[in-house]
Amino acid sequence: MNIWLVVLYTLLGTAVSSLVSLMPALHIYNVAGIIIILTMGTGTSALIPMEYVPIFMMAMVVGWAILNTIPALFLGAPDESAIFVVLPGQKYMMQGRGYEAAALTGLGALAGIVAMAVATPVFFKALPKLRQLTRPHNFWIMGLIISYMLLSEWPKGSGRQKTGWGRFIDGWKNLAAGLLTFLLSGILGFIVLTKPLVPIRYAFQNIMPVFVGLFAIPWVIGNIFSRTEIPPQYVCRSADLPTGIWSRGGFAGFLGGMIAAFLPVVTGGIGGFIAGHVTAQRDDRLFIVSQGASKSVYYIGGFLMAFIPGLSRTRGGMAWMLRPFYQPHTYDDYWRIMGVIMLSGGVSFFLLLAYSRLMIRIINRVNYRALSVLMFFLLLAVTYAIGGPWGLALATVATAIGLIPVYFHSRRMNCMGVLLLPITLNMGGLGPSIARLLRLV
Repeated sequence: MNIWLVVLYTLLGTAVSSLVSLMPALHIYNVAGIIIILTMGTGTSALIPMEYVPIFMMAMVVGWAILNTIPALFLGAPDESAIFVVLPGQKYMMQGRGYEAAALTGLGALAGIVAMAVATPVFFKALPKLRQLTRPHNFWIMGLIISYMLLSEWPKGSGRQKTGWGRFIDGWKNLAAGLLTFLLSGILGFIVLTKPLVPIRYAFQNIMPVFVGLFAIPWVIGNIFSRTEIPPQYVCRSADLPTGIWSRGGFAGFLGGMIAAFLPVVTGGIGGFIAGHVTAQRDDRLFIVSQGASKSVYYIGGFLMAFIPGLSRTRGGMAWMLRPFYQPHTYDDYWRIMGVIMLSGGVSFFLLLAYSRLMIRIINRVNYRALSVLMFFLLLAVTYAIGGPWGLALATVATAIGLIPVYFHSRRMNCMGVLLLPITLNMGGLGPSIARLLRLV
C-alpha cells in the first residue's frame, strides 16, 4: 500500500468530515452510506480504490468526532453524544469563553486518541476475552446502566412552597419529567425500530429524524424564545489547563468512551456520564476535557474495534456499513489505521480552532436569535431532504418529547430511552411481547 496515498485519503476524509460537521442534523454516517454506495455499489470502486476505503472512512470518523463540537457548542444543535459538552460549554459561552471551551474539547479528543494508542496492548489481549465474558450478560448490564441513569437524578426544587405537598411536588416534578421522557422516547423507539415510517429508500436513515427532534430542535427552540444575549466571544491564545487536569480528564473520557464503544446502544454521552461519576469530576475544565475524550473514543474506538485481530466486534454505523466489503485480518491493518487516526486527529484539532474563530466572528456580528431561527429551518430542511414528510412527522413528535426535559430541567440524556429501552428489552427476549402490546406487529 502506497504511503502517500494513505496520507492523501486520510486528508481527503478529514476534509469531507470537516464540511459535514458544520451542518447540523447531517450525521457523518449519512454521508458515509452515500459514499459507500457510489464507491462499491457496482463493485467497480469508481471513486476510491477498495483498499483505501477504510482509511478514508476512518479519517471521516475522526474528523467528525472532533469537529461536530462546532454546531453543538456555537449553534446549540448537539447530537446524542455531545449533549454533555454543551451544558458546561454554554456556561463558558455566557462568559465569553466559547473558543476556550471548544479548545478544551479538542484537547480532550487528542487525549482520548493518545490513550487509545497507549492501550493497544490491552486491546489485543483483554478485549477478545472481555467480549466472550460479557456477551451472555448484555441484558442485565444494560439494565443496570438504565437503572443508574434514572436513579442518579436526584429531586430538585426551590423549597419556597408554603405547604409540605407543595414542596414535595416542586422537588419531584423534574424527576417525574425525566421518567416520562425516558418512557415516551422508549415507546417512540419501539415504533421506529419495529415499524419504520420513512420511505423504503430512506430506510437506513430511519432514526435520524428522531434524534434531530429529541436533541437538536428543542435546544434551538430554547435559544429562539430565550431572552439571553450571547456576550462577545474572546479568542484566547492559551488554555488554562494544567497537565494533571488534562490527563485526568483524558483518562475519565477514555474510560467512558470505551464503555460506550464496547457495549451496545450506549453512546459517548452516557459513557462519559458514568465515567464522570466514577472519577468524581468537580471541575468544569476536567468535565469538558473528559467529554471531548469520551465522544472521540466512542466514535473512533467503536470503528477501531473492527481492526483488532481476534475480536470480531462490529460496533458503530461505519463498521456495519463497511463490513460487507472489507474485513481487516492482520496487525498491519490495525497499526496503519492507528496512524490514520493520529494524523487525522492532529489535522482536525487545528481545523477545530480555525472553525471556532470563524463561528465567533459570525456570532459577534449576527444576532444570535436570528441565527437560531436560521438553524431551526435548516434542521427542518435537512430532515425533509433525508426523511421526507414522514421524517418531519417523526421529528415533530420527537421534538415534543425532547422539550420535556428542557422546560422541567431534567436530564436530556433520558431521551436516549429511544434506543436503550427497546434494544435492551429485545436483548432479554421481551421486545416482541411489547411490540404486540403496542399493536406494532
